[in-house]
Amino acid sequence: MSNTLVINADQGQVTIDRNIYGHFAEHLGHCIYGGIWVGEDSTIPNTRGIRNDVVQALREMKIPVLRWPGGCFADEYHWMDGIGPRAQRPTIVNTHWGMVTENNAFGTHEFMDLCGQLGCEPYICGNVGSGTVLEMQQWVEYLTFDGISPMADRRRANGRAEPWRVKYWGVGNENWGCGGNMRPEYYADVYRRFQTYVRHLSGNKVYKIACGANSRNYYWTEVLMREAARHMDGLSLHYYTRLGWKPDRGQATQFTEKEWFGILREGLAMDELVRKHATIMDAYDPEKRIGMMVDEWGTWYEVEPGTNPGFLYQQNALRDALVAGSTLNIFNNHADRVRMANIAQTVNVLQAVILTDGPKMLLTPTYHVFEMFKVHQDAKLLPVTLQSETYAYGEESIPALNASASRDAEGTLHLSLCNLDPHRPLEVDVTVHGLAATQVSGRILTDAEMAAHNTFDEPNRVRPARFDGATLRPGGMTVRLPAKSVVVLSAK
Repeated sequence: MSNTLVINADQGQVTIDRNIYGHFAEHLGHCIYGGIWVGEDSTIPNTRGIRNDVVQALREMKIPVLRWPGGCFADEYHWMDGIGPRAQRPTIVNTHWGMVTENNAFGTHEFMDLCGQLGCEPYICGNVGSGTVLEMQQWVEYLTFDGISPMADRRRANGRAEPWRVKYWGVGNENWGCGGNMRPEYYADVYRRFQTYVRHLSGNKVYKIACGANSRNYYWTEVLMREAARHMDGLSLHYYTRLGWKPDRGQATQFTEKEWFGILREGLAMDELVRKHATIMDAYDPEKRIGMMVDEWGTWYEVEPGTNPGFLYQQNALRDALVAGSTLNIFNNHADRVRMANIAQTVNVLQAVILTDGPKMLLTPTYHVFEMFKVHQDAKLLPVTLQSETYAYGEESIPALNASASRDAEGTLHLSLCNLDPHRPLEVDVTVHGLAATQVSGRILTDAEMAAHNTFDEPNRVRPARFDGATLRPGGMTVRLPAKSVVVLSAK
């Protein structure tokens, strides 16, 4: 069987929303404290307490949107604890993640400062599980109202005269689980009530996001769309690979080919999830007004040996890069419905793009995939038809290849390809309709070892390199993909 890919470069209709390349930062382990926030008095270079090296790396990756403060943490977070003079802020116990005490040094002002430094959109997740309607209403007012009111005046007293612009607002998180163990019928009514008070103030238009399903809970999507579709702008979806109890999760850097295959297979299941949830959404929203927001996704393994089990710190290998590339290709190809996605999590937690250790910082293989794929942000999705060989392990098999393509405002075609087979290089015959390319360039992320990863002693082992395996021919190109590789090509 041959591998063929047809790209219709003259048929792009849908824009790939930049927010598909979004991220998620929760008060969990060392994501915020140590990973992003070190305080103004730290010897680690910072701007108003926020690490300069992390900000620079995320800016280079073109981070478009950041979700905060959770996650499960969000539904026990009371935002007024995190404003005002830091010395006067109450301490709280993080009951979900390690039972550690934090001092609320990183709160609303610090998060909005972070988003300003990053040049990204803030996405705030409000507390429905243990919060009140009044509490959420007041948070919106505090952030976005420019008139005279108790909350706007309180913001000014805390040093911020002008209101912020906050477009994305989540009304609860995982309310089927840690956010209250609610039934979908009950949450639909709760959502309708809470969202009423998430108001558009002072010209700030809020995009309201309802808590959506956990992976394959299609009934949840059915009920939410039936009962609350007209009150929402977005509906979330959460999915992790290998999310289960010991010993189901496995290790991030010590695994067999069976586990390599299993994680990639589970990563590809995102396509099924998106398709089936989208079909339900289409029945109630055929115009696709409501965005599917996959605001938690990624790989989930056992924590690294010797670390706090509640901190969810895991390494990040080439396998994770292939999951990331494959998932982003899936989101691109469903850009008519998927409007945002937020990998979990930004720093030091789960499938992080950055790891830190005191003053040291490294970029993970997943980071490099996001940086390579940034060319797709806000580009026109191009329809592709891919015929792929299979990668078989035992009696199971998955497609060895996946791909997505786009055309940017300057007319350049960008093609991202993943070869999931850890043993075989594959040749792809690419036909391009609507573009007679005269030059092609590319970058590749790969390694000789399946478990290759970056460490603080060897931070640049897995990093992008120049790719010369694409050869132009009349009507297209031939691409020779090494085994276990992620490749991004640009043709014009």
